[in-house]
Amino acid sequence: MKANGQVKLEMKEISIAFPGVQALSGVNFQMQSGTSHALIGANGAGKSTLMKVLAGAYDHYTGTIELDGEPLQIRKPKDAKDSGIQIVYQEVDMLLVPNLSVAENILLERLVHDSKDKTWVKWRKIHRDAAAIMQQIGFTLPTGKLVQELTLAEKQLVLIARAISKECKFLILDEPTAPLSDSETSRLFALIERLKKEGVGIIFISHRLPELFQICDDITILRDGKLVISAPINTMDQHQVTQHMLGTQLGGQFPQRTPSIGELAFEAEQIADDDKVHGVSLKVHKGEIVGIAGLVGAGKTELCRILFGAAPKKRGSVRMHGKALQYRTPHEAVAGGLAMIPEERRREGIFVDEIVGVNLTVANLTPHTSMKLWLNKTKERIAANSMIVKLGIKTPSEKTMVANLSGGNQQKIAIGKWLLADAELYIFDEPTKGVDVGAKRDIYNLIAELAAQGKSVIFASSETNEMIGITDRMYVMYDGKVAKELVTDQTNEEEIMFYSTGGQA
Repeated sequence: MKANGQVKLEMKEISIAFPGVQALSGVNFQMQSGTSHALIGANGAGKSTLMKVLAGAYDHYTGTIELDGEPLQIRKPKDAKDSGIQIVYQEVDMLLVPNLSVAENILLERLVHDSKDKTWVKWRKIHRDAAAIMQQIGFTLPTGKLVQELTLAEKQLVLIARAISKECKFLILDEPTAPLSDSETSRLFALIERLKKEGVGIIFISHRLPELFQICDDITILRDGKLVISAPINTMDQHQVTQHMLGTQLGGQFPQRTPSIGELAFEAEQIADDDKVHGVSLKVHKGEIVGIAGLVGAGKTELCRILFGAAPKKRGSVRMHGKALQYRTPHEAVAGGLAMIPEERRREGIFVDEIVGVNLTVANLTPHTSMKLWLNKTKERIAANSMIVKLGIKTPSEKTMVANLSGGNQQKIAIGKWLLADAELYIFDEPTKGVDVGAKRDIYNLIAELAAQGKSVIFASSETNEMIGITDRMYVMYDGKVAKELVTDQTNEEEIMFYSTGGQA
């Protein structure tokens, strides 16, 4: 990283289309280095696509990109990096090599492209340089540790370290705080301020509006692939930002519910994996939404995976309607009436290289077959289209590739496939991570509807306002254990945070 003085980045009349989707239409974007710029919009607005154009991920766009008035020919990632433009994508697992070390992942490009002597690798220097980069961004990780052993938050840090390991004029951060705890987020913001002082421009994509107002100087809002407004962020408030994003006033975020809680449906006792989860017990009744609260690293995701058979259980028992369930795989869990919408949707929740219709019906093909033997394409298409309408999925048709949809629409598909499967217990692990306020509202409504139908719901989230807004009761986790069980209408965000941080009454 070098302090290069202020330079101006401009994207002019950027347009790009994918099969059946006009993602961007004549979008303009500009910013100065040494500043932080929020880029925001509802899911499908085109913000990630615009940044992928800038990062060289797409080469079939029209329009121009300029740096201080000089045109840049950015048609592949190397072009962007050679121009000092780096990006840290939201889906971290797609960009890291799991069986390589932290040091190797941070300095991957140096190992592949920059080594003059291809015969020998100076491993001590590699690890020493990687450690120096981590220290520079204010975080510490064992450089010899395999990436596959890291948490989601730690993987994010490795990507940020890789991005700034070379000269960087503009750094694009796509939902960087989604996997981070409050303390990690604070350190990231401190890093951003340091980078700005060194002349690096930060493009910050996030759906967490308060943090945009905390860290950004300017804001650009997109809607339906077009520019809505670009202005200093201090000239508007959060309500105005939301209105520009959606093109309408946003009503109440959380649905009004009158819970009708029935008999005990699901019970787990002393669930443990002897690593991240240590003897967790919980109960869920029919029609009840039970929250699993806690900060990043508390064990929420690990617990959800164990309950769904996606991670090994060392101890504990599970019962559905009083009957013991014995399962070791997600397939067996599904047969027992369980469904799970995972946190890492692209890696575990959907088939990105398949069409929307296949993704929506894959969890339960039996209703879409003839004589339970042959897949009936007409039945499958009807079922998929009904779910597209019900969930408000923005897609040209059920034949559109899921990879071409926004993150929020991909999340709706991850949920929709299980709605068609008609499970008894639905486990939602951070279902609103990385989705806009409108899509969040849709997801909350779907969860409330499931509960109204008498389904049982486990809702895991690190967002305390979600715990208050959508759950009936919650278990607050800390360090792999249940720190406290709380009744939602008898608690508040302060109490949830108190137990989430290890407080003891």
